[in-house]
Amino acid sequence: MKYHFQRANTVKMIVATIQPYKLHPVKDALSKVEVNRLTVCDAEGQGQQRGMTATFRGNEYDVQLISKVQLEIVVNDDFLERTLDILIDVARTGADGNIGDGKIFILPVAESIRISDGKRGPEAV
Repeated sequence: MKYHFQRANTVKMIVATIQPYKLHPVKDALSKVEVNRLTVCDAEGQGQQRGMTATFRGNEYDVQLISKVQLEIVVNDDFLERTLDILIDVARTGADGNIGDGKIFILPVAESIRISDGKRGPEAV
C-alpha cells in the first residue's frame, strides 16, 4: 500500500516538557478548550538549572536529572494557539515563571492516519 502525503502542514505536534505537579491542571484546562487527545510520558532531564541538591535522611545529594512530564499533543492549526496559551499560562509556576518550568516545541506533522477507520489528515486528528 502506498501512502500519499498531504503537502499542506495543517497539523502540528506540540511536545511540551512540564513540571509533574502541573500535569492535572494542564489536562483539565486543555479539556475545557476541547483539546482532549494527548500522550503523557515520564521524563528526566537537565536544563538551565543543571540539576539540584536534594536531602534524604539528613544527607545532601546532587541530583543531575530532574523529573518532568512530557506531553505530546497533535492538533489542527485552528487549535494550535489555544493549546499553546493553556500550556504557557497553566504550566508556568509563579506570576513571572521560574527556571525549570519547561519547554514547548512545535513540529509539523507530514501526515496523520487514524488506524481504526483509515481517515487521513486533519480529520484523523
